[in-house]
Amino acid sequence: MLLWEKKIPDYLTDRKNIVSFLLFTAVFALIFINIYAPFGVDKWMDVTDLQLFVYSSVVILIGMLVIVFSRMLMHIFTRRRAISYGKYGLWIIGEISVLALVYALIQWYFLHVGNDLLLVLRNSIRITAYIILLPYVIFWLYVSFKDKYAILEKLKNSRSGHELTDLSQSKATGLSSLIPFHDEKGVLKFSIKKEDLLYLEAADNYIVIHYFDNQKLSRYIVRNTLKRIEQKIPNAGLVRSHRSYMVNIDNVKVIRKEKEGLIIGFDSPANVTVPISKTYLDVFIRRLSGTESIEM
Repeated sequence: MLLWEKKIPDYLTDRKNIVSFLLFTAVFALIFINIYAPFGVDKWMDVTDLQLFVYSSVVILIGMLVIVFSRMLMHIFTRRRAISYGKYGLWIIGEISVLALVYALIQWYFLHVGNDLLLVLRNSIRITAYIILLPYVIFWLYVSFKDKYAILEKLKNSRSGHELTDLSQSKATGLSSLIPFHDEKGVLKFSIKKEDLLYLEAADNYIVIHYFDNQKLSRYIVRNTLKRIEQKIPNAGLVRSHRSYMVNIDNVKVIRKEKEGLIIGFDSPANVTVPISKTYLDVFIRRLSGTESIEM
């Protein structure tokens, strides 16, 4: 699967992160415009420092309203279907374009900046992109680091024995329904009840285990490949639906056809979907046949 076709991380659409992102972008833009005056905005608008501060505050407020509306739409959209890196990038381009158009109209119609609307729009796109993309990238790096740090903390906890369950020990205690996951060296790293497991996702040399923990969607990363997992636990009820995905067949609720192709829906409180490719479709349907509904 190409990068722009992959699903974006959950932290980019998390509600708390979106709120933090909006506040950070507003503060960053206000400080940046008033200190650096990008592209000589204070010169070609012919305003004083105080006027620039008032103008930039109003402009940023308008911009935040546009972004809030955009992110609300994105949040609603991602609840129904996954969004890829490609679509996310196009969404950001759309946000910048709409913001630039709004700013250009304000400058041209209300502030009478320039006679050529297209020229004003071109300058507005350049300035808006420069100001908006910087906080976007900075915040993305921050939440990505925060997410990776949380994963590392879970790995430390697992090594201390909080999440490790030996398979032989699980049988002795009657927990044979646990599915064990080992790393590439054969070391047991994680075990999960089958009914709580949704799907596995390939991420380079790692697999991401998506599961439910107290009705909350969680994930755990193990250094391994789907192929090794498939060979290690062939009778665990995990079926490949895609080169990058393997799903728990017991939690599959529906297969439906979307614009981007066939999508698997799960029997879970969260609206989670996984793609299914033509390569694995026949085998997958045979495993699923007679147990769940299929909408084609």
